[in-house]
Amino acid sequence: MGIGGDRQRLILSSPPETGGRSGGRSWILLLVLLALAAIAGALAYYLLQQKPGPRLTLAPARYVDLIGWPEDNVAAAIPALLKSCGALASRAETAPLDARTKSVDFGTAAEWRPLCAAAEQLPSGDDKAARQFFETNFVPWLAGNNGAAEGLFTGYFEISLNGSRKPGGAYRTPLYRRPPEPTRFTRAEIEDGALNGQGLELLWVDDPIAAFFLEIQGSGRVTLPDGKIVRVGYDGSNGKPYIAVGRLLLDRGELPREQLTMANIRRWMLDHPKEGAALRRDNPSYVFFREITGHGPVGAQRVVLTPERSLAVDRAFIPLGLPLWLEAQERFSAGKYRRLLITQDTGGAIKGPVRGDLFWGHGPAAATGAGAMNARGHYYLLLPRAVAARLDQTATTAAH
Repeated sequence: MGIGGDRQRLILSSPPETGGRSGGRSWILLLVLLALAAIAGALAYYLLQQKPGPRLTLAPARYVDLIGWPEDNVAAAIPALLKSCGALASRAETAPLDARTKSVDFGTAAEWRPLCAAAEQLPSGDDKAARQFFETNFVPWLAGNNGAAEGLFTGYFEISLNGSRKPGGAYRTPLYRRPPEPTRFTRAEIEDGALNGQGLELLWVDDPIAAFFLEIQGSGRVTLPDGKIVRVGYDGSNGKPYIAVGRLLLDRGELPREQLTMANIRRWMLDHPKEGAALRRDNPSYVFFREITGHGPVGAQRVVLTPERSLAVDRAFIPLGLPLWLEAQERFSAGKYRRLLITQDTGGAIKGPVRGDLFWGHGPAAATGAGAMNARGHYYLLLPRAVAARLDQTATTAAH
């Protein structure tokens, strides 16, 4: 009889009537096997259990808990806040701060407008007055993902490119307008010409790597041959899954974790042009653009972003137009972030209740800062006192 038959016979065998040593060993072996089977079953059950989905959780805090709060140039965030206030001007009194955010009650336009009016009266550049304004009117709440407060924080900037209204010469990489059916094709299909002949080319640029990073940044300035500057901004995507090329380089052993920054990824693509082109195609997500007139760049809230004070977040959990306090530590350097920010933008890679992308501005310094930013940390949402009181009441009711 084979091994399977022996095992079945062992499990089904009766204890010997003599109670000899051989029978005792059989029963001990049976107990061991049953114990191992129970452990294996419990382990399989644990591994098969689905982790809870992302969920915004909030814990009350105090301003003394905010590291660096007394030292930050808080007044520098007021102009950004007032831009977000402007976005509330045309909304109904009962309209929520952000209709797309369903995670928590963040208040209505009627509750935010008096705060906006008070912010408008603050003396320009007066940090003491600005700090007093927030401490009087807002309450900090520590954000978490199912109670876990730590998250990833990266940076982005307004990238510079060279381009033309017409293809030719070095200008061979198109930036596309959003097509009528934006979700139809993958990146590889679009790069292979799926959108050709539809008049969707907004501009042609001279650098496919820069065009790829423009998609990640979401906005840029394109210098035309005559020296004129055209601003372009995010106008939707093809809806395909976003696969981070940095993660692919890490998994393939091309870059170590401590070198996984935007600047190093770009350098790797420059050093490996053929492999870099193939790597970009491994990310099926593709971003479309529109031309922006006037001041810019403009974030998802349709307000002009403020360098180092505007933050991109996941709108499913965090509303646009909300002040928050960021505390983060660079993973691979001594850099720290302790500052007041306003949520005004979103991004394809910015997913989850505790995730942020800091806008750095335009120019070489902004490119350096954004390219190197790879930090872990947390943030406190600053909520109007009326909103905080409702959260307190909800938490008290749930506890009982």
